[in-house]
Amino acid sequence: MTDFRDLSLQGLWKNNPALVQLLGLCPLLAVTATFINGLGLGLATMLVLIGSNVTVSLVRNVVRNEIRIPVFVMIIAAFVTIVQLLMNAYTYDLYLALGIFIPLIVTNCAIIGRAEAFASKNGPLASAYDGFMMGLGFTAVLVILGGMREILGAGTLLAGADRLFGSIAENWTITLFNTENPFLLAILPPGAFLGMGLLIAIKNSIDAKLAAKQTSPAVKAERVRVTAES
Repeated sequence: MTDFRDLSLQGLWKNNPALVQLLGLCPLLAVTATFINGLGLGLATMLVLIGSNVTVSLVRNVVRNEIRIPVFVMIIAAFVTIVQLLMNAYTYDLYLALGIFIPLIVTNCAIIGRAEAFASKNGPLASAYDGFMMGLGFTAVLVILGGMREILGAGTLLAGADRLFGSIAENWTITLFNTENPFLLAILPPGAFLGMGLLIAIKNSIDAKLAAKQTSPAVKAERVRVTAES
C-alpha cells in the first residue's frame, strides 16, 4: 500500500531533488534571477515529472529491461516537447526568458531518476503523486531562490508576472525598495551559488536540530520502593 504521507515528505523535504539530491542545478542556478522565472521552470518540470511518471508506470510491464532507459528518455523528451510547445503558444515571453533551459529539462536527472527508481515499480496513481510532490519540492526551491535573488538584487517581487499569468498580472509587481544601482551579486550566477548554499545550510541545520531532539535521552522517573526494617 502506498504511503502518500511519506511520498509528500520525501518530495518536499527528506529527499528534495534540489536540496538533498542536488539534481537539476544547472537550470536552477541559471534562471532563478526572478520569482516568476523560477515558478515557470518549476511548473514546467513538474508537468514533465507527472506525465513521464504516469506513462512509465503504464508501460513498465511491457518494456524489456534491457532497453528501459532509452524508452524512459524518449517518454521524457516527448513530454518536454509538449510543454515547450505549450509555453511557446501561451507564455511566449516566459518561453523566451527561459530559453534553452526548457528543452534541457530532458537532461534533468531528477526526472529519469524518479522514472527508474519509483514509476517503473509502482502504479500510475502513486507515480503521479510522486511526480507531483517531487516537482513541487523542486519548484519550491526555485521559487524561494528566485524570490530571494529578485528582492536582494532589484528590490521587487513578482516582476514580469504577466509573462506567466497574462495581462491580468500586469500590476502584480511588488516594490519593496527603490534602487538605482541593483545588487549585481544577487542577480548574477555567483549570487545563485551563494543563495543555494544558504538554503542547503538552513535545511541541514533544521535536520540536525530535529535529529538531536529525537535522539536526546528521555528523562525517566524511577519509582523507589522504601521498606522499613524492624
